[in-house]
Amino acid sequence: MSSPSFAVSKPAPVLGRGIPLSWVMLLALLVHGPLLILQLPNSTYDANFHKFFASHYAQHWFDPWNEKQFTGFSQTTYPPMEQQWLALLSHVTGLNLGYMIVQFIAILLLPIGVYRFSRIWVDERAASYAAVLSVLLGSLASLVYNAGQLSTTWAAPLYLNALPYYYDYARKGKFSALLKGLFLFFAAASAHHVTLLFGSFIFALPVVAMAFMDRHREGNDASVGGVLARTIVYGVLAVVGTLIVLYPFVVAILANPIKQMPIPHASRDNFFLVPSSGLNFFIIPWGAMLLALPYIFVKGLKEPRLRPLFFAFWLAMMFALGGTTPLPKWLLGRAFDVLTFERFSLLAHVMALPIVGLLVVELIDRYGRKAAFTVGALASITMGFAVAWPIYHISRDKPFNVDEVISFLNRDGHDKFRYLTLGFGANKFDLVSISTTASSVDGDYNSARLLPEMTQYGAGQLTNAKYYGTSGMESLRAMLKHADHYGLKYIFVRDPYYEPLLAFAGWRKEETYDRGNVTLWVKDGIAPARPSDLGLRPTRIQGIMWGTLPIGSSIVALLLVLLLPDKRGRQAETLEFPISTTEPVLREAR
Repeated sequence: MSSPSFAVSKPAPVLGRGIPLSWVMLLALLVHGPLLILQLPNSTYDANFHKFFASHYAQHWFDPWNEKQFTGFSQTTYPPMEQQWLALLSHVTGLNLGYMIVQFIAILLLPIGVYRFSRIWVDERAASYAAVLSVLLGSLASLVYNAGQLSTTWAAPLYLNALPYYYDYARKGKFSALLKGLFLFFAAASAHHVTLLFGSFIFALPVVAMAFMDRHREGNDASVGGVLARTIVYGVLAVVGTLIVLYPFVVAILANPIKQMPIPHASRDNFFLVPSSGLNFFIIPWGAMLLALPYIFVKGLKEPRLRPLFFAFWLAMMFALGGTTPLPKWLLGRAFDVLTFERFSLLAHVMALPIVGLLVVELIDRYGRKAAFTVGALASITMGFAVAWPIYHISRDKPFNVDEVISFLNRDGHDKFRYLTLGFGANKFDLVSISTTASSVDGDYNSARLLPEMTQYGAGQLTNAKYYGTSGMESLRAMLKHADHYGLKYIFVRDPYYEPLLAFAGWRKEETYDRGNVTLWVKDGIAPARPSDLGLRPTRIQGIMWGTLPIGSSIVALLLVLLLPDKRGRQAETLEFPISTTEPVLREAR
């Protein structure tokens, strides 16, 4: 039977086969390399937060107790793996360049993970297109170049690389696949706790379903009982191993569960009622992916093989919509008011990419180079808008220099007292924390807050107090009232808005820095700061565990992948689903 008439535009031979993964990695280098060389991620929201944690590990590897923020807190409240790699690199490259290298490794891991994850559902050609598109995702660009969520961009690819090994182990009982899958899972858990609690389940459930559906695939003859038994073995070992690797984290969370007042975040908004939030957290990160939604829904619901993947995608998309639908609030309860939801766009996109890869195959088979160019252009525009969005949309303060602030705190014994910044923003405040030996009553990691002056109010950092309205200003007033208790003697002010409050509370202006941009306010009669009695200090054993197990799991995972390489057989396998209707044309074109 002759091929359909619409297939008269034959695709070039290179478009009729899968794109080598090495080419995809080269694309990632060409696209993201220049942006990272320009160090664009350095100005993102959370960049200096990760550098702050890494700077502590660089100096106190086996002591997670950090005195510099919140009058002292334990860094075991945040999984450390990527920050510890950054700490190691910082001894050679410095924190800024080290951050770019660590972020770039995460970017390279994503297309590898997407390709291997996609091969569970689609053939090599569609999986390679999915890998290409993962490099240009607007959600990835938003997390890397706007939010600075290094932990999410590390954890998600590691789960994507771990689960195909579970899939092989559950169906075939390969011990090497079990080892690699487990240690990659441990490494992913060591990168981010939120992705562990939510992303791992969203990724894992469809893979578990496919392990049962494909138990006879590739000539395999696994029984339902066998797949179930191996799934239980993998699940139990994954949970037990994760609890061991993150034991200090578990102890810290159980000792001080999060009971603070919820802090508002725009990703929880109803995007219809707050269009600006919808634009920032949905339209820009999703971009051209929105055009593929009809195909994802139709194809995902129509094909039985794709349904587990589709339902996981749908769930992630509902979370990515924040408070637009009631589902996240129903499922999460109080946790809804603690989480931020921008990361779920990346999780949803990853789940959709195998189906989108099928769409790209169909388009190229029909329209050849025109389709390839159009898809590439749309993906590139999506990423371009996501990279440019924070530059043109988010209001950025006039640059100012904090060197004089750091110099003041580091000389003449000023670090015996605690300090506070007002109007600096979290990024600059973290930079001061990295560079000074003094301790602050403020901090940038909300879950580590234990000071009652902060936890009793629904506000974030004191340095941004006015942006949280009444809650922020009441929290600041409470802190000023108890300045003598915390040894708070110095307040650096960049925003005159706070000056009347300071003057009324008995503070006086002492010095001016950075050509008048920053003023120093002091209060007399303040005694030197005492060690904090808040929080649970990690024991020496916990410090050793924290300094070895998380980063050690990533090292073991890397060695296992290198020393026990995958066989090429499954990559070359042709799946019965899907079969292109224009396959005869492709064979002629080759």
